[in-house]
Amino acid sequence: MTLVLRKPRLLYSAVTLALLLVFVSCKTAPDSDSSASDTHFRVNLGTEPPSLDWSLATDGVSFNVIANLMVGLTEFTRDLKPAPVIAKSWDIADGGKRIIFHLRDDVLWSDGQKVGARDFEYSWKRLLNPKTASEYAYILFDIINAQEYHEGKLADAGEVGVRALDDVTLEVRLRHSASYFLSLTTFEVTFPQRQDIVEKFESRWTDPEHIVTNGPFTLASWKHENEIQLRANPKYFLGKPVMDRITMLMVSEKTTALAMYEQGQLDFIDNRSIPTLEKKRIAKQRGFHHVPQLRGYYYGFATHRKPFNDPRVRKAFAMAIDRDTFPKILQGGEKPASSWIPPGMLAHNSKIGVHFNPPEARRLLREAGYPDGKGFPQVVLAYNTEEDHKLVAEAVQSMWQRNLGVIVRLDNQEWKVYLKNLQNDPPHIFRLGWGADYPDPDNFMKLFTAGSGNNNTRWKNPRYDQLLDLAARELDGKKRVKLYDEAQKILVETDLPIVPLFWTSESTLLNPRFTGLEFNSMARIDLRNVRPAD
Repeated sequence: MTLVLRKPRLLYSAVTLALLLVFVSCKTAPDSDSSASDTHFRVNLGTEPPSLDWSLATDGVSFNVIANLMVGLTEFTRDLKPAPVIAKSWDIADGGKRIIFHLRDDVLWSDGQKVGARDFEYSWKRLLNPKTASEYAYILFDIINAQEYHEGKLADAGEVGVRALDDVTLEVRLRHSASYFLSLTTFEVTFPQRQDIVEKFESRWTDPEHIVTNGPFTLASWKHENEIQLRANPKYFLGKPVMDRITMLMVSEKTTALAMYEQGQLDFIDNRSIPTLEKKRIAKQRGFHHVPQLRGYYYGFATHRKPFNDPRVRKAFAMAIDRDTFPKILQGGEKPASSWIPPGMLAHNSKIGVHFNPPEARRLLREAGYPDGKGFPQVVLAYNTEEDHKLVAEAVQSMWQRNLGVIVRLDNQEWKVYLKNLQNDPPHIFRLGWGADYPDPDNFMKLFTAGSGNNNTRWKNPRYDQLLDLAARELDGKKRVKLYDEAQKILVETDLPIVPLFWTSESTLLNPRFTGLEFNSMARIDLRNVRPAD
């Protein structure tokens, strides 16, 4: 799951921008706003969600909206274990290769219809359907015939190993046991969908006037590039939330968003809204929280394009980066990363990966035919426009010029355009982040398999894919770690389709008038329990 921002929009008038100077100079804690109420909560998304169709969404902004509209079979507890939600229980049979979910019968869609097992079967098969073109289809490839159906080798969706046995029983048959599979069912892409709604309204089924949801809030309105309004769902089976109304703004300019918070116009902001130079100051404010995330930041290479089809060039570029620079310039609790599986997750190994070594980097580049950078073609480093991404890109650009003699051109793009370009024609080098969809190394490592729709590097390594398949089948934790160690070495030491740069942390500010917003390493904004503070 990428979690990034895009360039500022021309949303605010000259008058607002003028007032901003006053707001910033005040630097006060949030005031009580006469337009606010105890049952109205306002957050900043930072950007327009690319999609609210959970079969198509790929980014954290979209999932943060969807997570407040929908619930699935399970959800994470505070210690990141899957717990029952719509599935009240489940049975595991055949050595872990068959899971039978028993559903509650009191969960309603927002139009009053009951949520049933067939809604899950439809959703999962829609995710896998090649016509859907979901980038997350691969996440269900552990299911029997799922990959064959997605790749068009099998035309009959009925052969895929998921089916509703009756209204409240869902059977899933796996190719092999997978210790993480229950965690997959916490992820939004596995949430149920209504076939009648999707097929009737097609690409517009997520419009507010069409969409039906089953979670704590409903989608009341969506003013594109401006705001989303949610309303408390009176049919939510766990009880209507205290907050009657949620306003989700799309203010991409961090200075503006922080000023709005400090003037009481926003009740919650996170990294999307906190300028780098303000991080130390806001850390002293009441309502500030700082939480390490299961989220990595990396640069990817288009391995099918010269000169990055040569692993020596990729390794040279990786060894020319001093990762200790990033925490200093970003000031947000970042930790330098040379490996890919994050701290706090099984198989994290900080000893894996290449490290800063300019002499060796120059030797590799010379061996690849570019002594001191001479003759190196013009290449582009692309990133979606946001302050922190710009700081990182400029720092790395300078390192490559100083340590390799190579000049790299920077190109910043609006988020939706950026995503489209990554899919269709990725630039030589590109910036992305990945946050855990489920807290298992499979989620991070499977990203770069040959069948992954999120693998923008176009890199393929059969041995790497084989190791991940073996690790998925392995239930012994120590043996899984060894398999992931070998796979990580291929990823970030030998082949290097990516360069991990750092692990991120989340800085947030919550208006002291409110409580109930929980903070965890999964980077979701869960608003169902938000309420006025006592």
